[in-house]
Amino acid sequence: MEPDEAKAYMNQQKEGSYTLLDVRQPGEYETAHIAGAKLIPLSELPDRTGELDQGKPLITY
Repeated sequence: MEPDEAKAYMNQQKEGSYTLLDVRQPGEYETAHIAGAKLIPLSELPDRTGELDQGKPLITY
């Protein structure tokens, strides 16, 4: 999904009906992130997938 498609999707959905996942490093997240995004750095993702709601669509950036 291209960024503009993701933005359109998020604008059409109810807040909380999808998971917005930021896989950057904590310093990058602290500098700037999309409101409501959950931070799980990419290097930690394999060990932390249980924190994600499998019943919701996932948008990762």
